[in-house]
Amino acid sequence: MEGNENLADAMHNLGFKQLELADAVNDRLRAQGYEGTVGDRTVRNWLAGKTRWPHRRQREALEALFACTAEELGFSPPARQRTSTSPEGPVNRRNFLTAAGNLSAAAAIPQAGAPPVVGTSDVLRLRSGLDALMALDDTQGGHEALERAALAGATEALAKQKLAATQRIRQRLYAVAADYTATAAWSALDARRCTRAQMLLSQAHYLAGMAQDSAVELRVWNSYAMLAHQQGRYGEAVDAAQAAQAATITRRDPLFASLAHARTAVGHSALGDRQSALRSLGCAQEALDKAQALPRPSWVAFYGSAELAAVTSIVRDRVGDFAEAEAASHQALSSIPTPFLRNRAMATTRLALAQLHQRDKDQACATASTVFSLMSGHPVPGRMRSLLGDFYRDLITLAPNARVAREWEDRYRSEWS
Repeated sequence: MEGNENLADAMHNLGFKQLELADAVNDRLRAQGYEGTVGDRTVRNWLAGKTRWPHRRQREALEALFACTAEELGFSPPARQRTSTSPEGPVNRRNFLTAAGNLSAAAAIPQAGAPPVVGTSDVLRLRSGLDALMALDDTQGGHEALERAALAGATEALAKQKLAATQRIRQRLYAVAADYTATAAWSALDARRCTRAQMLLSQAHYLAGMAQDSAVELRVWNSYAMLAHQQGRYGEAVDAAQAAQAATITRRDPLFASLAHARTAVGHSALGDRQSALRSLGCAQEALDKAQALPRPSWVAFYGSAELAAVTSIVRDRVGDFAEAEAASHQALSSIPTPFLRNRAMATTRLALAQLHQRDKDQACATASTVFSLMSGHPVPGRMRSLLGDFYRDLITLAPNARVAREWEDRYRSEWS
């Protein structure tokens, strides 16, 4: 028995998983006043070729979702339903397909007076918009336009959840709204607008609870830890990172556990707790070694071996292991993906700090200067400006009268003017 490759390809192109397609078909059926009885097993049978010709209402729902005929989706009607007359000419076939498409489209339109129904396809569309915002953040970092766009996405998701066909769809829309709000909070955090970030994180935390989505919950706690760190509340940063470790998703996916341990390590290093910081780093590496390639939310795409190396550089520098910090920065820069421009610039600044703390002033200034070239043409987020400010302060502290320090100071001031 051959599988239905046409349907599999169509699902892949629209980003449908089996259960998501089942939900989307059921949404279409309910919109027409019928019971939604399609389940994950039904879709498996379609894909495996066990069901060669679905029920008429299911076929119509599939045709409306994929904007093509059931035959084009790889289904074949029983022999008794096939015509014995001569093949249709191309014009007749075109007319039939057009009519079938029109009928499918008409079937997808709710009857007058019926409330609009929000289903899986709406969730997928909203998530694709979130993915686009995360790609923008990777290059430009946090800024007000990104924050506004994220909040608009959250507003739309919350408006649609009131019209959701099922409780499952409502929860997924809450999760999308929480992710959008957390993206807005991250944008404020990256811009070092702490008060704004605090308010948005509170909203995101509430929505994540409504969604019962532990991945979003972990994301919020991770951002809380970073916010507390920015504000110098290092004990709270450790507490928030440990709350992230307690999220359910860390027991299912070691990559999330690794991220939470890495954030805890940063907090311990800021408190000067060398032993705890290095122990958390070890836990982060151990968990990451167990992580497998799985579908994950786009916001966590930044995290992997390169980001853990960047975090290692921060921790090692804080606890006084400057040579190890430099080595970790080089490791991070060798593997940070090209689209993550902001992360690459941050890792470069960390490398410059590690070099400076080893009293290699000339090399440190040369390294730090490359950040301006990396971010040329892009807004420089407040978090990066602050880190470069740390480099400048350490430079004039260690070498207040050195010529290279004065030259870098001139470059630093001219770039920000």
